[in-house]
Amino acid sequence: MLKTGVLVIVGVLGTEAVVGQMKKQFSVENQENCQTVNLHLKAKTGNCVIRPGQTTELLNFYSNQELEDYAHTFSNEVRNAVCYVKLALENEGNSKVSKKISYQVLGRDDNDNMSSDKIWKLNLTDAKPYTLDLDYGLGNANVDLSGLAISRLKINTGSANVNVSYETGAENKVNMDTFYIKVDLGSLSVKQINLSKSKLVVAEVSFGNMLLDFSDTPVVIPEVRGSVGAGNMIIVLPDESVPVKVNINESWLCSIKLSRSLRKTDENTYTNAAYSRNSKQALVFDLDVSMGKILFKEKSRY
Repeated sequence: MLKTGVLVIVGVLGTEAVVGQMKKQFSVENQENCQTVNLHLKAKTGNCVIRPGQTTELLNFYSNQELEDYAHTFSNEVRNAVCYVKLALENEGNSKVSKKISYQVLGRDDNDNMSSDKIWKLNLTDAKPYTLDLDYGLGNANVDLSGLAISRLKINTGSANVNVSYETGAENKVNMDTFYIKVDLGSLSVKQINLSKSKLVVAEVSFGNMLLDFSDTPVVIPEVRGSVGAGNMIIVLPDESVPVKVNINESWLCSIKLSRSLRKTDENTYTNAAYSRNSKQALVFDLDVSMGKILFKEKSRY
């Protein structure tokens, strides 16, 4: 059965110095006929936090606002043992959003406060595997995936600044199929990608900035595909004992800065000393760059 609309406020999380009073506003209970969760979050503005929570519920959603103070849509249904949860959030009018975009693109200050005190916080359970589809417009987002079971991840940021991490050092409970991240004008930083246990990492940058941290030995050796338009991508490499191969399709308009461990072994191909053609556990990057910049850094210099 499809459930739409919003749920009644059921409690108060408490008062925090930074975010103020947080109120529990949505929750999705665990259901026996739900084996996996497909969560789609779209936040046009505001500051978003996703993190593991000590709960058996599939989703707990908190905010420091009242329900009537922001526009939102919410739906929840179970089909074929999959719980589909959709949540869309918006807290400012189009005119204010346009001002923020003009500020970030053109560097203009319209005497508008670029920061937002609107907080969205989602707590997830580690008892069910998730497919996460996260779409951010403006503002800031922190995604802590510590100890969760994420089978597939997709993050798309317009002009927002997004940080993905594993704060406690707890790895993903399942092997991840695809770790997909895309930046338009904003920035996106991913720490400890090795803990995602992803088989495939896809990273795309248009005009923004991206940091990919491969500094620790991967639990699962991923295939890495990346593209940069006119933005910047920083890749932190693991210890030199891990075989690394980099294939770059580049143009004369781009900029490539290699780390000391990489040397050219073929046209548009670079490897480190640990790599050989017989390397079975090599970390391979297939990258494409047009007008932007790709910078490789050593773990020791990160």
